[in-house]
Amino acid sequence: MKHIPNLFTLINLFFGCIAIIYILQNGIIIVSDEQGTQLIEIPEKLWMASLFIALAAVVDFLDGFAARLFNATSALGKELDSLADVVSFGVAPGLIVYQFLRLSFASQPNGIEIPVIWLMPALLIPCAAAYRLAKFNIDDSQQYGFKGVPTPAVGLLIASFPLIYWYSQSAEAVSLMQNKWLWYAIILLVSYLMVSNLPLMALKFKNFSVKSNLPKLILLLAAIIAAIFLKWLAVPVVFILYIILSLAFKNKTT
Repeated sequence: MKHIPNLFTLINLFFGCIAIIYILQNGIIIVSDEQGTQLIEIPEKLWMASLFIALAAVVDFLDGFAARLFNATSALGKELDSLADVVSFGVAPGLIVYQFLRLSFASQPNGIEIPVIWLMPALLIPCAAAYRLAKFNIDDSQQYGFKGVPTPAVGLLIASFPLIYWYSQSAEAVSLMQNKWLWYAIILLVSYLMVSNLPLMALKFKNFSVKSNLPKLILLLAAIIAAIFLKWLAVPVVFILYIILSLAFKNKTT
């Protein structure tokens, strides 16, 4: 029984790796043969990465639940969980932003020929995620409140962007996501939020008091309403609301 939580953690890592595979399938394969060079187009599957990051988040929740259920917490499990989270909620989301930066530049004249250095800032996201997880592992005070945004929250935020881009009914949102400056701003924002010491609430309930859990209940209600009316756009809206509520009720979130 003691290895069941670690099995969930490895499934988290497995899903994160699958997400990366889909991210790296950029839609065009170049084939050379005796007849010359051919460009074979295949459908973009970046949105599939969103699915597997979401599945990784579900499994990440289950490994903690299983560890408490079977009283199987361990130092190994804690370190393994962080290693898996770096891949699923750090590397994979960073590569999604990398691909969106490519898309943003490709929509400009000669954008395909840009130096790769303009895309490198996307890799700040996995670096910030690794730093945040290492800091979390040596801090035992973050049970009912976080210092900085948890990496799974950032991973799910970024995972929503391909779904918004391909399936949103908002032409304005789709157009905005072709702007490279938006992506640079997102990189800086989420990287800062992960490594910062901002007091943010953990979505755990100490008790069933409405007063002490008010920000969590507001967030839950807002998430349901936003999902109904905004579809995938609800994810960034709820993320922003999470930050605002955490700071507004900071005395209740730690």
